[in-house]
Amino acid sequence: MIMKRMIQTIGLLIGALLGQQMSASQMSAETPWMGSLLGPSSSAGSTLSAVVGACAGFLLATSIATPTAKSLQRGIDRLSGYPMPDILSGLVGLICGLALSSFLYPYVSDIPYIGHVLAAGTALTLGYMGLSIGLRKKEELGGLMRERGRSESAEKQGPRYEEHKILDTSVIIDGRIADICKTGFIEGTLVIPEFVLEELQHIADSSDLLKRNRGRRGLDILNKIQKELDVKVLIYEEANEEPGEVDSKLVKLAKAMQGKVVTNDFNLNKVCELQGVSVLNINDLANAVKPVVLPGEEIIVQVIKDGKEHGQGVAYLDDGTMIVVEGGRDYIGTTMEVLVTSVLQTSAGRMIFAKPKLLEKAL
Repeated sequence: MIMKRMIQTIGLLIGALLGQQMSASQMSAETPWMGSLLGPSSSAGSTLSAVVGACAGFLLATSIATPTAKSLQRGIDRLSGYPMPDILSGLVGLICGLALSSFLYPYVSDIPYIGHVLAAGTALTLGYMGLSIGLRKKEELGGLMRERGRSESAEKQGPRYEEHKILDTSVIIDGRIADICKTGFIEGTLVIPEFVLEELQHIADSSDLLKRNRGRRGLDILNKIQKELDVKVLIYEEANEEPGEVDSKLVKLAKAMQGKVVTNDFNLNKVCELQGVSVLNINDLANAVKPVVLPGEEIIVQVIKDGKEHGQGVAYLDDGTMIVVEGGRDYIGTTMEVLVTSVLQTSAGRMIFAKPKLLEKAL
């Protein structure tokens, strides 16, 4: 309603000005001395023309007010749906294009017959080009603005920039991220995208019992991180949710926020490396903190089951590392001292081969 009234008011004012201008032009065109002879009557005629023009402008504005207001409202709604970086980058490009057209205006407008039309076309063309270039270069403009903001804040407050750690679904369900945060090794802000929460909710509502339990475990882990741990948590909500896989959205978000993806998904880890996004892999961290065992060392283990090969027994360290004991089948259920013969490091983890020390002594 307010927009409709504004359109009607603008139409009324434009109509009045045009009516008055047309009346003055007509009087001067008929006789130059007519205004001095008529005196007050010419002023009354100008006023009457302004009133007639105002009425005509008001009626015309009223007829187009409703569709114009609806079109403007749709444009406002669509524009408000765009992220603020897009709006700012487009505005910067538009201003640059219009500024360039203003420099060219004195030269273009002097062209006979078509100067003013060509100047208007130049302004529209350069403005549109600037808007398009600004939208396409929004990431670079955003990076420049962030770098400038960081440098200014660093000069005033020192290096206090907090890096964003973006969690994916697998690392939340895994649960070890909560223990790592509790130790204080994770700094900065943990970012949990809304689409990751939706995927967790979908898993928690699954008809499959195992998936449902995993989804509920992930939600419990998030609740623990938010309420029990001294860690900053940001739930990131997308202004315009674009279709796509969760992994691709994580990569795009990490690029936009200049953060790091926290995961234990092997495929996502490779995609992030190809896209130039930093990754914190929980499995790599777990392998890095495992105790180092060298060939020739003696360790005490408990053999708990058969191995794949004949006569082998299998034991485990406290961190879950598997130990294959040659000739250990006869010692299942007992605790014994073994001698490490070799260590095999694979993508799935570390495997230790050993043999009973009793056999070594016998030899």
